[in-house]
Amino acid sequence: MTLLTRSPALAPLLARGALLSPFKHPRPDADFPRTPLVLPGVRVDLARLAAYERVCGFATGEDALPITYPHVLGFPLAMSLMSGRDFPLPLLGLVHTSIDITRHTALATTTAYELTVHVEGLAPHRRGTEAAVVTGLRAGADVVWESRSTYLARHRTGALPAQAPERERAPLPHVAEWRLGADVGRHYGAASGDRNPIHLYPLTARLFGFPRAIAHGMWTVARCLAAHGTPRAARVRAEFRAPVLLPGTVEYAADGGRFELRGDQKVHVAGSVQPLP
Repeated sequence: MTLLTRSPALAPLLARGALLSPFKHPRPDADFPRTPLVLPGVRVDLARLAAYERVCGFATGEDALPITYPHVLGFPLAMSLMSGRDFPLPLLGLVHTSIDITRHTALATTTAYELTVHVEGLAPHRRGTEAAVVTGLRAGADVVWESRSTYLARHRTGALPAQAPERERAPLPHVAEWRLGADVGRHYGAASGDRNPIHLYPLTARLFGFPRAIAHGMWTVARCLAAHGTPRAARVRAEFRAPVLLPGTVEYAADGGRFELRGDQKVHVAGSVQPLP
């Protein structure tokens, strides 16, 4: 365990990760950092929280954190691990493919929390190697929130067993249409601290192969959950299937505990919300 005294700044981590990326050799059997990073005494900046709530569509001024907000708190620690020399996947081009969140209770905005982040492991993927990063939030001795994110580094792979086809489901009914401005990524980046260049401007996105800036994956799932709503104790699962180009128009669809974000005849995000006892 490595105990931190403050949350690391994201900009130097992005720069370090970019510089080291060409020297990384991703493979599923590579070694990876196993020491968790721990940051105690984490308090929420209420002004930054309000900016996050506005850009994601959550109600502002509530006394509980949105279910996705602890990811913002833990992201600098995750980036510290993934930008390090001993993390085998290159940060440049790394794709956030899924997130699984469990909130055990409402999270007060005024509580001091302890954050813990660690790399759970690597796994082969049909398009490369996938890393799992686990984040936990404690209030006192209790784990009140936890998540597991997967990140994919694309590279050539050997043949993997064929995946079983997904069971076809009826399309979810349309709920709303959202017109997204070109500045969504910049506003979310300012609120979350994640100023990855692929989200900011067409020019910087083109450097990484995108025709225009793309929305943050965590913005898309947060926007869906703001519209869907979540119980006090809940489990959320979301898969990021296709990038959302900015500006653009997307369709939010939902039924029961399932939701989707669709556009351009593709599903961008597919997820579910499950209440917990």
